[in-house]
Amino acid sequence: MSVPEVNRELCIGCGVCASLCPDVFEIDSEGKAVVREGTDCESAGCCQDAADSCPVGAITL
Repeated sequence: MSVPEVNRELCIGCGVCASLCPDVFEIDSEGKAVVREGTDCESAGCCQDAADSCPVGAITL
């Protein structure tokens, strides 16, 4: 099971990851991206797109 990580220091809270891959990413109350608990990139199928689209490279797989 592949779980992505979000570097919260780099994250600017633009929401691109959450819009491309809402089953895995969401924006929290601090305006930063977080990975939803219990998510799996293989079954979601959108993590790589979200990581590639992050303007600051805050997502690693």
